[in-house]
Amino acid sequence: MIWQPLTELAHLDTIDAASAEKPVLIYKHSTTCSISRTAKDRLERAWTAENDAQHTVYYLDLLRFRSISNVIAVRYGVQHESPQVLVIDGGKCRYSSSHLGITYKEVLEGLAK
Repeated sequence: MIWQPLTELAHLDTIDAASAEKPVLIYKHSTTCSISRTAKDRLERAWTAENDAQHTVYYLDLLRFRSISNVIAVRYGVQHESPQVLVIDGGKCRYSSSHLGITYKEVLEGLAK
């Protein structure tokens, strides 16, 4: 997966603008959580080069950028969870899932416009 690092609040404005054209995926990851690692690994193993060509994927390191995660929860009206995926479409969260509920198939369905 070609991850775009989500390291600044301004990136959320970039995500919202891009999501006007096509949905954008945010993956919130805890680097010390085995469930987060498992969910990320499962998604990465199934992800294809074609998926990379079609979708923009942002990666948020929750331990380094927890304040951004807090803003995401408020901005998109979701409860903070870890790990968590969100599909942003038109500046709004259209799909979210967490923990081992994160699956390749459902993420792709969430990204389908």
